[in-house]
Amino acid sequence: MKTALPRALALLLVLAAPVGPLCASPVPPTAAPAWALMDPDGRPVSSSQFKGKVVVLDFWATWCTPCKAEIPGYIELQKKYAADGLVFVGVSVDQDGAKVVKKFIEDHGINYTVVLAGDSDIQSAYGDQSPPNPISMIPTTFIIDRAGMIRDKKVGREDASDFERQILAVLRAPAP
Repeated sequence: MKTALPRALALLLVLAAPVGPLCASPVPPTAAPAWALMDPDGRPVSSSQFKGKVVVLDFWATWCTPCKAEIPGYIELQKKYAADGLVFVGVSVDQDGAKVVKKFIEDHGINYTVVLAGDSDIQSAYGDQSPPNPISMIPTTFIIDRAGMIRDKKVGREDASDFERQILAVLRAPAP
């Protein structure tokens, strides 16, 4: 009985700890797959529009609690580093259509580009390539450098201040 209370307290501390990413680390540089998708207003958006920028490509959904928790930090980072060439692009994997995503964007004041994955193959293109598997967990987020190379990938939620350090490492790297 004497050890039960300390064990219970230790378990409570672990369960109450902030959620970190399930997987976050720099990845060997690989070319980011090109994509062309529609935004919630039906306008085309493509990866080529962001040439020369550092792109944070975030796969998310309006119903995903960890995704929603990251969005305020992404809004702030977009404001803070836009002038330095940082661009966030949210890839919504929602199945309920543009109307739901558009309302979410408006309700949450999202200040960065959002596109709809829809029936495209973008989740497969950015999934694990050996063996080929589409992205299966969200949020899954990539940092793509100015030359179009994937430099970092995280799966799961991460504190904005921690993720900012990873973004800055790519944003402040010498231009290729």
